Amino acid sequence: MLLLLLFIGIPLLEITLFVQIGGAIGLGWTLFTVIVTALLGSWMVRSQGTQAMLNLRTSFSNLQDPTEPLAHGAMILFSGALLITPGFFTDFIGFLLLVPTVRSAAYRYLKSRVNVQSFQMGPNGPTQHHSRGGDRVIDGEFEEVTPQNPSQNGQSGWTKD
Repeated sequence: MLLLLLFIGIPLLEITLFVQIGGAIGLGWTLFTVIVTALLGSWMVRSQGTQAMLNLRTSFSNLQDPTEPLAHGAMILFSGALLITPGFFTDFIGFLLLVPTVRSAAYRYLKSRVNVQSFQMGPNGPTQHHSRGGDRVIDGEFEEVTPQNPSQNGQSGWTKD
């Protein structure tokens, strides 16, 4: 239900803002503002995305928990999608997500809401398992296969002498 309200509410809010701001500053300046925010936003996303990738590579090479750099990268990607979408509200949210302190606060909030069930990293890296079922058992059936022609002397039957 919340998703439906967002899909209806955000476009209505964007249309309202376009009409109000366009009436105040004019059509030309409104279009100019939308284009400039898309260009500026794409440049900022590119530069911050490069830094986020560097942080992610560093966490992998140091065998550290990569969840925070991954979350920052995802938020930067989402902000890029918001910034190339024409609109004032989506641009505002997109630029907010480009502020590192806002992303860190959003990451801390999301981290407090998520329960980690399993985490493993590297051959000797940190390991954290929370399993409810105890040992994992895999059931299976097997059948011994004997050659149908015992005179093959170890040959598979698919090769010629």
